[in-house]
Amino acid sequence: MIKAGIIGATGYAGGELVRLLHGHKDVEIVWYGSKSYIDKKYSEVYQNMFRIVEDVCKDDNLSELAEQVDVIFTATPQGFLAGLLTEEILSKVKIVDLSADYRIKDVAVYEKWYRIEHKSPQFIPEAVYGLCEINRGQITEKTRLVANPGCYTTCSILTAYPLVKEGLIDVDTLIVDAKSGTSGAGRGAKVQNLFCEVNENMKAYGVASHRHTPEIEEQLGYAGNCEVTINFTPHLVPMNRGILVTEYAKLNRKPDGSLPGFEEIKAVYDKYYAGERFIRVLEKNVCPETKWVEGSNYVDIGFVIDERTGRIIMMGALDNLVKGAAGQAVQNMNLLFGLKESEGLELVPCFP
Repeated sequence: MIKAGIIGATGYAGGELVRLLHGHKDVEIVWYGSKSYIDKKYSEVYQNMFRIVEDVCKDDNLSELAEQVDVIFTATPQGFLAGLLTEEILSKVKIVDLSADYRIKDVAVYEKWYRIEHKSPQFIPEAVYGLCEINRGQITEKTRLVANPGCYTTCSILTAYPLVKEGLIDVDTLIVDAKSGTSGAGRGAKVQNLFCEVNENMKAYGVASHRHTPEIEEQLGYAGNCEVTINFTPHLVPMNRGILVTEYAKLNRKPDGSLPGFEEIKAVYDKYYAGERFIRVLEKNVCPETKWVEGSNYVDIGFVIDERTGRIIMMGALDNLVKGAAGQAVQNMNLLFGLKESEGLELVPCFP
């Protein structure tokens, strides 16, 4: 039985980790870390866990936790893990970090976009970017540190990855328009996330400055073996869960000047995703919806070719708390311990 500890167990992503790991036959949670609720029963913080979790919340002592568990999940703000991680801790335990501390390989880029100093850049080279469908081969039982991708980034990258990899789109024309439910902003009390601020409203934020931008650019750059610069605009919409991305790019024409057709594009998606348990490439003229993936670890992807403009419109949807955070973290943990990748994640989406 794998012993797991969660730092940040009372945030939305942490709470989702608790829910998922309680359905995992090979895992026992022994540490519910929460700086804000130390010594408070976990089920009093999340009443849905009444008579399911009897433990009390503990502090965020990473060194002590590393002595007691096999894997630590850090569902914490940026800078937390980077400020505490040491070689001694990593020598004792595997870590799946849900923050951005080790996702971006260039520390200068991280510090520019997140506006904080990185306290342990020496661990960045060994951290594996935990997008399983792309980097599965790098996530092994020898891996010590996994940088769990963010919700916007997971959806944005997976939606465009096959076409970038195969050179079917002009990456210089790529635009990513994304929508997120309010849980993506975290559980902390913020005026802009109050019901009256969000309900019956929709707004763009982080325009030309959102910190997930360099993460998307870096990973798609690896796919296309080139430098990628995108326009990325996120929006907050009045729903609890879900990410929907709509991406626009100019299609590269074939030698005869014609555009690739639906079947050709679909074949490329199938080349990369046909065997993927959690990626569903939809049929022609079917556009993904967030309700179709809610509560699950699925990513639904669809696309439409606009012959009039020579562009392709790619669309992706996922649950930001599952595949966009906790579910992906569990998927990574399964790979770290040589388990079936889908263990604990065989979740049928909730509908309606």
